[in-house]
Amino acid sequence: MKAAYIDETGPPEVIQVGELPTPELESQQVLVRVGAVAVNPIDTYIRGGANYFPLPTPYIVGCDLAGTVEAIGPDVTQCSIGDRVWGSNAGIFSRQGSFAEYAAVDECWLYPTPASVSDEEAAAIALVGITAHLGLFLRGQLQEHECVMINGGSGAVGSTLIQMAKAAGANVIATAGSEEKLTVCRNLGADLAIDYRAKNLNEMVREFVPEGVDLYWETAREPDLDRGIGLLAKWGRMILIAGREARPVFPVGPFYSKCCTLLGLVMFAASSEEQRVCGEEINRLLATKTLRPKIDRVLPLSEAAGAHRIQEEATIHRRGNLCGKIVLKP
Repeated sequence: MKAAYIDETGPPEVIQVGELPTPELESQQVLVRVGAVAVNPIDTYIRGGANYFPLPTPYIVGCDLAGTVEAIGPDVTQCSIGDRVWGSNAGIFSRQGSFAEYAAVDECWLYPTPASVSDEEAAAIALVGITAHLGLFLRGQLQEHECVMINGGSGAVGSTLIQMAKAAGANVIATAGSEEKLTVCRNLGADLAIDYRAKNLNEMVREFVPEGVDLYWETAREPDLDRGIGLLAKWGRMILIAGREARPVFPVGPFYSKCCTLLGLVMFAASSEEQRVCGEEINRLLATKTLRPKIDRVLPLSEAAGAHRIQEEATIHRRGNLCGKIVLKP
């Protein structure tokens, strides 16, 4: 089968596209004929040498996928040959990744793809959708009519957060870095969209929600905790999803005096049962068109190295015009 893989970690150029054996199934695995995959920042970190876990050699890159069940292991109970499925969690904890014509996936990480949803859409929503749902509802305990502020609302995670929060009946404030991206946030449902560089940002937020925001979602790798915590309401919660090397100043006084809560979120730390709750709700929102994945571009699998380069530029260096997911097709 054709696959995008590495023999050693390094820059995007270490990714090769060539022939590898089709994987053999374990008892609870499903062989998926891959229709589409999506690029995530975590994919670039692992490829770049982040020492999270040992990698097999060769290592097929990628976490997300969508496609059709080609074969099933003897102990599989939830999938049948011919089913369309989507999922995440490939390529981590020493598992092989998804960037190939076929992928062997434990059935606990797969969900049925709604008939009206394409493989490209299903792959694009996988990791970001599960992350957003876990953060908003399992960790953040979002309630109807609360106010959510998303620092970085036009990207893949941010755009998903806006849609999910609005579907739950929340009020949404989103920040972005250009008028074009602010328009994207408004079109997705944000009640207030603000340029994150605006000098009067705090005043605009306070005018919209005088008591402060209930849930603040920080997507930046170098978070401004002083600003974020300053905008929280009493009993407010903040979610961090990035910045492994970040060591920002922490405003202890405002934090404890408002009885705030700071929550870290790593999607892969959630159990398959917790993630299945997310997958089922994502499917409901996809089927009703309440949730639409934000796809920036669709490329062939042969351009996996270039796709990693684009993602890395956007995530780490804050360069380029990426606004949504990069989807690849084998």
